[in-house]
Amino acid sequence: MRPNVIVFFTDQQRWDTVGSPLGITPNLDLMARHGTSFETACTTNPVCAPARAAMQTGMYPTNTGVYRNNVPLPTDAPTLGRLFGAAGYQTGYIGKWHLGTQEPVPVEEQGGYDFWLASNLLEFTSDAFRTVVYDRDGEPVRLPGYRPDALTDAAIRYVTRASADDRPFMLFLSLIEPHHQNEHDDYPAPEVYRDTYNGAWLPPDLASLPGTAHQHAAGYYGQIKRVDECLGRLRDALVSLDLLDDTLVVYTSDHGSHFKTRNSEYKRSPHDGSVRVPLVVEGPGYRGGTRVGVPVSTVDVVPTVLDAAGIELPDHLDGVPLRQRTANEPVLIQVSESEVGRAVRTDRWKYYVHAPEIGDEPTADRYVEKALYDLTADPYELNNLIDSAGHQEVAAELREVLVGEVLRIEKQAVTVTPYPDVQDRGRFPETTVRRLKLDGRRLE
Repeated sequence: MRPNVIVFFTDQQRWDTVGSPLGITPNLDLMARHGTSFETACTTNPVCAPARAAMQTGMYPTNTGVYRNNVPLPTDAPTLGRLFGAAGYQTGYIGKWHLGTQEPVPVEEQGGYDFWLASNLLEFTSDAFRTVVYDRDGEPVRLPGYRPDALTDAAIRYVTRASADDRPFMLFLSLIEPHHQNEHDDYPAPEVYRDTYNGAWLPPDLASLPGTAHQHAAGYYGQIKRVDECLGRLRDALVSLDLLDDTLVVYTSDHGSHFKTRNSEYKRSPHDGSVRVPLVVEGPGYRGGTRVGVPVSTVDVVPTVLDAAGIELPDHLDGVPLRQRTANEPVLIQVSESEVGRAVRTDRWKYYVHAPEIGDEPTADRYVEKALYDLTADPYELNNLIDSAGHQEVAAELREVLVGEVLRIEKQAVTVTPYPDVQDRGRFPETTVRRLKLDGRRLE
């Protein structure tokens, strides 16, 4: 019997909100105890649209063409909606899309989903207690309640209807919380939690660096508390409908939030505050309360759900099923909009480079070293070691790893100039790092 699939997708949720001293995710913690928790999961790009394009296609943002916001997903992209639909599944999408050209999203831009109740930019068609989405024909639908509740109610109605069909279903539920409400730059929590987390615990990076966390964290935590309750209600609905054992549930987010501690906004940096997200999978093949510490990428979600459904993996995928991520393989992270940057995340190290000139380009062929963090000694990345004489050998090794990953994924040979940054010299030095051929062999 083929399993049902639900992707429960949040917006801008940090990894350390799960299992935190605040205890705000008891339902997700329960799901992790029954399923598999991937504790070092990284987004492909800490920007909304690129991360979402990767979550729909299983390709890195530069390979989807959606390398920044305001670039629509191609109408023929191999999305989850199309891949599962072709395999005979019912497919549904509810919530925020952010991959279209207009509001409401035209049918041809709806990713091939046969049920649609969504907005392209949900943060602009709705606010905390006024949720407006559009159906497949572009007609507005007003949903009552606090926004995560309203969308979860719609998801429960969809699951209930779909369960009456002989075919399995695949549902992608995309909430906007705990993202800020753009026009107000605030985090409107439900009233019951509005003042619950004032002065609450902050992770070391948010507590020690200048930013907006002291102003916004209480609302952010309150939003997550309610989102977790929504997850619990959806999971309870699966129990009630006798579907839980036959459904694969994936919980993750598009990126995190550093609360303006690293730059002038909330994301678009290579730090774990931006790129590390919750990732919990429960269902067939992912049971037993397993905790996986090796780095994984959200690009692995698409092959994971396809594999669980018994659908042959297409050749375009850049990731692998999460159950195959057993070795400590490096994870590539692309950074766009604020700069053209690349990072690799290993179990111990974060190594980051950026192009010397900021441009509106998806890629670059030359980068400069910018940061190196020892995540074992410095898990919140407060001490940049890129200029440390004792860490140059590590930097050189990671330089080759990054060059190899960019070549493997982006099919582009790049040069990385060691620190210090030489962009002001007008050219790169003649001595550069070794390049890698497409087959992975080194050129000495």
